Amino acid sequence: MSVAAHATHAGAGGGPSAGVLLLLAGLLAGGYLLTVARHRRPWSRWRTGAWLAGCAVVAAAAVAPTPHVNGDPRAHMVQHLLLGMLAPLGLVLGAPVTLLLRAGPSPVRRALVRMLRTTPVRVLAHPVTAAVLSTGGMFLVLLTPLYAAAEHHELLHHGVHLHYLAAGYLFAWAIAGADPAPRRPGLPARAVTLVAAAAGHAVLAKYLYAHAETLPPGAGHDADAMRTAAQLMYYGGDVAELLLAIALFATWYRRVPRSHPLPAVPLHLRTGFRTAHRH
Repeated sequence: MSVAAHATHAGAGGGPSAGVLLLLAGLLAGGYLLTVARHRRPWSRWRTGAWLAGCAVVAAAAVAPTPHVNGDPRAHMVQHLLLGMLAPLGLVLGAPVTLLLRAGPSPVRRALVRMLRTTPVRVLAHPVTAAVLSTGGMFLVLLTPLYAAAEHHELLHHGVHLHYLAAGYLFAWAIAGADPAPRRPGLPARAVTLVAAAAGHAVLAKYLYAHAETLPPGAGHDADAMRTAAQLMYYGGDVAELLLAIALFATWYRRVPRSHPLPAVPLHLRTGFRTAHRH
């Protein structure tokens, strides 16, 4: 669903890219734990574990010992699965927005609520928009010279990494997030969008396999390596999409009203949004 996050010309498991991803993972983990420490009520250990697992996957994408040579597409696809599909799921299940609404400083909470009410966020948070940004972005990278350019320009490479991690998070949030979201569609619409995005992901993987000699444009990869990368995308994507589907139905089930639901986000902070009742 979400698009490939690529290794730099320095390769996965080292170089500037690894440092950026490790720093990002550390900041995300540290910021979350500090916010949990501010929370006056017990916060779900399962949510904390999910967030830290997502951070660990981000770090693993930086240091994963994938056998590859410089620019090997197989390493790129491993990072795609880790950064663009698996890490976002863990981060979304950590419910960071709900945590900030409960434990963040008052100015941060007010700013967050105002941001969630804005039109751009409403558009971006729609599952269809998120699917276009994630799966559509993958098409853009792998079927244009952008892939090859990112291998040789460090800033562009970092931008692709961060953009697709963010796009993967946005898609997972729109589909299965427990956090408040503006005008989130019901279960059927999200399920259909997930299936459509998964189909697009599979179609792209098959297209890459069938045109391994020429794709991505300008990359100059070995055709056999590209076919293996396409297979990783196809089968690994199936696993990630299945996990997201499980999260979708689990989150939906948890939102079904109970006789004694846990306290939700205060009313004055969640007006206009649907909130998760149990965390």
